[in-house]
Amino acid sequence: MEAIIYNKEGKSAGTIKLSEKAFGLPWNADLVHQVMHSMMSSARQPIAHTKTRGEVRGGGKKPWRQKGTGRARHGSTRSPIWVGGGIAHGPRNDKNYDRKVNKTMKAKALLTVLSKKYKDGEILFVDSLSIAAPKTAEAKAALSNLAKAKGFERLATKRKNAAFFALAKKDANVEKSFRNIGSVAVDEVRNINMLDLLKHTFVVIENPAESVKLIEAKL
Repeated sequence: MEAIIYNKEGKSAGTIKLSEKAFGLPWNADLVHQVMHSMMSSARQPIAHTKTRGEVRGGGKKPWRQKGTGRARHGSTRSPIWVGGGIAHGPRNDKNYDRKVNKTMKAKALLTVLSKKYKDGEILFVDSLSIAAPKTAEAKAALSNLAKAKGFERLATKRKNAAFFALAKKDANVEKSFRNIGSVAVDEVRNINMLDLLKHTFVVIENPAESVKLIEAKL
């Protein structure tokens, strides 16, 4: 497998050989679905919180005697069926939504999505995205130039979740330059995860010689 490498001006700058194990895997919808829901569930942070009958203030005294009044028996005014009582089966912020997934499954799902995007022509390899100083104008210019590559015209026009930029190593200037562009996200390739790939239409991999090694190391 061989892919074209582009420069920041959107012109061809060479080729790179890709491993079948990283970019040629068959689509596995069941695996991707399982890992995706596991990651989304584990990232969930519950906020809503209700009190049970044991946590609501008051209700210590029995409202009336057990028998002889003609009314139903009650032991506390903080029962869930009373106004002002506790909530039965309500949302709790101490609930644990973590779902375990084996590292091998997570890595395989990531490479499966990468393979699908490569097959669909949604991965763009760029030799370098280096910017001397943080400037949004330079980032926009680079995005417009990369959109000249065949099949990636929507990079410059798509308003939401257009592309995920995966950097070979941390580059504060590049991150700050693209930060004001709402349609893209930037992170190091070592931090790449399946949800980032699924959320964005295109994946731009910078310095593929180093980045691909880091991706293949996840096998």
